[in-house]
Amino acid sequence: MTSKRLNYYAAAPQAMKAMMGLEKAISESVLPLALRELVRIRASQINGCAYCVDMHTTDAANQGETLRRLAALSTWKETPFFNQQERAALLWTETLTLVATTHAPDDIYEEVAAAFNDQELAELTFVIATINAWNRFGVGFAMQPE
Repeated sequence: MTSKRLNYYAAAPQAMKAMMGLEKAISESVLPLALRELVRIRASQINGCAYCVDMHTTDAANQGETLRRLAALSTWKETPFFNQQERAALLWTETLTLVATTHAPDDIYEEVAAAFNDQELAELTFVIATINAWNRFGVGFAMQPE
């Protein structure tokens, strides 16, 4: 983690311990790891978090994600590269990442909920909420990829 600003890990260790606990719970999600990484990348793209985009794109590639899908992620609506569940997850990611604008309307919720069971939808929402929190740290503290 490279930053010219505050080291938030050192400044708030108890809060960081809680965030890491949330990450551990997410790591045990029933959602496929590849889907979780796509969600993390897309939210990070929207939020302009270079550190998180770099980290999660690298992680996804190391786990076998294709360059073609990674390159097309920001234009997922216009490509045939993503399946129905991935498309629903990306729609929910964009909706919740931009919640101040979108307000998560019923029609989008219903479309997304049709692609996931209750546990999956709850866990997906935790992944989205958590990466958005990390993005606030990455952008707010000017973290840079190494």
